[in-house]
Amino acid sequence: MDSSLLTYLIFGAVLIIALVFDLGLLSKKGETITIRKALVQTIFWVCLALAFFGFLWYEKGSTTAVQYISAYLMEWSLSIDNIFVFILIFSFFAMKEEYYGRVLLIGIMIAIVLRIIFITVGVALVAKFNWLLYIFGAILIYTGISMFVAKHDKEVNLEENKTYKFLKRFFPLTTSNGNGKFTIMENGKKMYTSIFAVVILLATTDLIFAIDSIPAVFGITQDRLVIYTSNIFAVLGLRSLFFLLRGAVNKFRYLPQGIAIVLVFIGVKMLIEIFHIVLPVYVSLIAIIICISGAMLYSVMNEKKISH
Repeated sequence: MDSSLLTYLIFGAVLIIALVFDLGLLSKKGETITIRKALVQTIFWVCLALAFFGFLWYEKGSTTAVQYISAYLMEWSLSIDNIFVFILIFSFFAMKEEYYGRVLLIGIMIAIVLRIIFITVGVALVAKFNWLLYIFGAILIYTGISMFVAKHDKEVNLEENKTYKFLKRFFPLTTSNGNGKFTIMENGKKMYTSIFAVVILLATTDLIFAIDSIPAVFGITQDRLVIYTSNIFAVLGLRSLFFLLRGAVNKFRYLPQGIAIVLVFIGVKMLIEIFHIVLPVYVSLIAIIICISGAMLYSVMNEKKISH
């Protein structure tokens, strides 16, 4: 059996078992997830991702394994930015906490399917038109600079969200949560509940973030296996990470700047390859670790100074 096929099969089997364990033992329908349980779930998903890193090192070698962990850390750090938007969405629709887990799960599953489609198309295009990598690099530099100078404390108005406007235009929406259902009947007419709207907004929000993050992963590697697995592990851990950090996500106020520097670095790394300058993969890993951990540490230290 081909080693790549074997790796995919092992990844799929581990993922199914992990989801059954997570949903069956760590989560119950309608249950409020505590900080302690969220910590257990987050550790579970991170350890699983690290275990797969070890498996790749054994099966594929150090280069593939380092590419994977670099891509995973990139996606994982960007997912923290996702959490802030998720909080805004739940607040805007006055979502009951008992529905958080379910809508996050469904939204994330839809997001994974959309990401797989996006990655598949991206890999096919890059394989045929390699020069697209340079365009991705330029986009990452522009995005990184824009993110670095942007005012991140600016209030987001979901009424102006294009996806929400689309839903209001083409779907009869109701403010009711429908007791967790997607649709209900009101005055003999089928209406789509706030649960439906939240799930769609969660999935599309993640896809918008993926427009930045997936090209960044292409800057680390074009290995289809690495891109798929790093993305899926990072996104699956997003649900527990939301419950763990939702009360503290604003503490990491300088994280976007750290992410921005990483995006610019990877964009430059992609562009200098025009001149046949290829940086070792571990350089990307070191840059990601220093920028993300440094931004989070500086945020926490600055928060303590302000509180005093």
